[in-house]
Amino acid sequence: MQRKHIQVFGTVQGVGFRFYTERIAREYNIKGTVQNVEDYVDIYAQGNNKELEQFIQSVIKGASPASSVTNYTIEDLDTDDSLTEFKTI
Repeated sequence: MQRKHIQVFGTVQGVGFRFYTERIAREYNIKGTVQNVEDYVDIYAQGNNKELEQFIQSVIKGASPASSVTNYTIEDLDTDDSLTEFKTI
């Protein structure tokens, strides 16, 4: 089990990016949050190592058809046992 903080930059606001990110998270059984922050999208994601990696790859390829990711950062975090779902903030 791992937890990551992911910041995604590019054309990621106003294009359904958070909606698609939430759908992908449910597909891979990821817990956490996604939200718009200034000019990027902030994601906190926790899950099994393989599923979390698949989730991250899907998101950085462009979660929504209209999005275009130009850059991203990934930071390791301590796991949070209180997480029970993935939601848009």
